[in-house]
Amino acid sequence: MREQIHSNTLRPAKLKHRKTGEFREVPLPRSVREAMERYGEKHGITKDGYLLRGPGGYFTEGMERRRVRKLFTDLPPEEGVGMYGFRHYFASNALGNGIPITDVAEWMGHNSIEETYRTYQHLMPGSITKAARIFGCARRSLASSRSPCSALNAGPVIERTVLW
Repeated sequence: MREQIHSNTLRPAKLKHRKTGEFREVPLPRSVREAMERYGEKHGITKDGYLLRGPGGYFTEGMERRRVRKLFTDLPPEEGVGMYGFRHYFASNALGNGIPITDVAEWMGHNSIEETYRTYQHLMPGSITKAARIFGCARRSLASSRSPCSALNAGPVIERTVLW
């Protein structure tokens, strides 16, 4: 992604926190990419290279908000759920499944990981607790001459070095 449609001017603009021409990569499931390719083959793209378009040319955030609201009209309303809920759902699941905060911050377009941390810190396991579990597992493994716990997803394992 190299540019966005500005929410006020409804014209192409540089991405937030990027210089003109810089891009932002975002993870995209293969099924979504293939659906976008099929859509492009069927409907074509604009002369500017956009896949989606609206009556005035560009497909805007407001148009998407109205479309999503219409999709959910038959569902019971949930307090605080809206378009940003999709972003939060993505970020929460990524962080909760161990994706590094640096990657999530980049994909979300945050200026710094501090912004991501302030928003999602409650979803990340406490490092002191995780470190204690890793250390306990490694210590038990050393004492019993078995391989360390793989279920902890701890990354590199401390070799047989006595630290105490």
